[in-house]
Amino acid sequence: MTRRTVRGLLPVLMAASALTGCSSDADSGADAKPEKSSAPAVKTAAKGGTVGGAGSGCELPVTFDLAKDWKPKAVEVDPDSELAELGTQGPVTMVCEIDAKPAGHIGFLRVWQGEGKGASPRETLEGFVKADEDASKAAYKQVTAGKLTLTEVAYTLHSELMDEDRPAHAFALPTPDGPVVIHLGGLDSDEHGGMLPAYELAKTSVRVG
Repeated sequence: MTRRTVRGLLPVLMAASALTGCSSDADSGADAKPEKSSAPAVKTAAKGGTVGGAGSGCELPVTFDLAKDWKPKAVEVDPDSELAELGTQGPVTMVCEIDAKPAGHIGFLRVWQGEGKGASPRETLEGFVKADEDASKAAYKQVTAGKLTLTEVAYTLHSELMDEDRPAHAFALPTPDGPVVIHLGGLDSDEHGGMLPAYELAKTSVRVG
């Protein structure tokens, strides 16, 4: 299995920080009450592979389906690195990023993992969003994936670089190894919208183990 340290991820993580606002520390408006979206249902992408198991690019406490041509790579955050803070957001640490560029999009599905079993998926997701100072208008809800109940958030990110507000989505679930957050960002609103079917595929197919 290929693993990359945060030091080796400098170009990727610097771009992520600039383009997707992955690492910050201020109030995000994550205490907003849960609300249901009135937007049309997003289509689910066709399955092109699976990530999470041995030999899949990222060994995770969860597995889920990938859209065609999305490429996963494991991330190992060195806690002693000066760049370690770029690989953490609130209560979770980045463990895998799944690149959409081979599929024609600019963005990532990123998998983040917390430690311990004390925090609920809702608490973990709130901590994740609150840690991003560019996040606002967070709306939480519970969704089902097979027999699992997930907590999902849709929120807004402001990009100074792109001078725009754009959407972001994430969902969280508990595992025996700690809570897991799967997040979709994107270069801009159009890219995010184009990648939503891959996010929906991950959400509807996720399972523990």
